[in-house]
Amino acid sequence: MSTSPQPNEQPTGLPAALPAALPAALPALPALPHDSIAELSHDFRLANSRLTRRLRQQRADDELTAGQFSALCSVYSSGPLTLSELSEHERVTPPSMNRTVNALVAAQLVKRENAADDGRKVILTASEAGGALVQETRERRDAWIAQRVMKLSPEQQQVLAEATLIMKELAEN
Repeated sequence: MSTSPQPNEQPTGLPAALPAALPAALPALPALPHDSIAELSHDFRLANSRLTRRLRQQRADDELTAGQFSALCSVYSSGPLTLSELSEHERVTPPSMNRTVNALVAAQLVKRENAADDGRKVILTASEAGGALVQETRERRDAWIAQRVMKLSPEQQQVLAEATLIMKELAEN
């Protein structure tokens, strides 16, 4: 008994390995309106960019730039961090990150402290206000997307759950 997908079960435009990753409970998917992987990639990128922009609008503070908020989230989630560690994490140069951190310190969202073992080293931590801002933004974003997911059919929610796993895999590679 073969477990490989039958030719008529594979949606056109998808890599051969994808149908095997989908659970057997999913109904056969219709053919995608994409003629090529390049077209699918383009449409996926556009849809992902639009969704990201909409989610960014759900920030609890619209005074921060996207880069500042991203750095704050990194300090909150991964901190305490040095400026070099934060720069690496955010993939920006240390001078650029220093300007970002200066703005966050001025807004009292991040605290700078000298390291106990080396007075020249600066350690960054999120302030109480910074942590609260990150939490409130996460809650707003989760609520915004949850409202939209609840409007999907159970089948669409299942496809979204599978697509989320695939997106995580794409992001890790």
